[in-house]
Amino acid sequence: QVQLVESGGGLVQPGGSVRLSCAASGSIFSIYGMGWYRQAPGKQRELTATITSSGHTNYADSVKGRFTISRDNAKNTVYLQMNSLKSEDTAVYYCNADVQGSRFGLLRNYWGQGTQVTVSS
Repeated sequence: QVQLVESGGGLVQPGGSVRLSCAASGSIFSIYGMGWYRQAPGKQRELTATITSSGHTNYADSVKGRFTISRDNAKNTVYLQMNSLKSEDTAVYYCNADVQGSRFGLLRNYWGQGTQVTVSS
């Protein structure tokens, strides 16, 4: 089994910044794509940003130029640097990863438990 543990959420003022971290642990042979998704109250979960194992990134239009996703493969960790935050960024942010648990194992998708980010003055 693999666990994804997010940290770094909280209350931040509009225009402020926050950095989320997500560390993967457990039975890990290799991690492929990693990403962040968010779910605002009353809305569906949506893609925020993704990053491949080689570092190729993809962003939702709503966060382009403000958010930066990165990863440290040696630490099995993905980050989301969030700048110029707006009230509409308020959501629970979930980490996601495609993990191969052993050399000949299948690729499985995992989710973290989520971390709340609230943007408010």
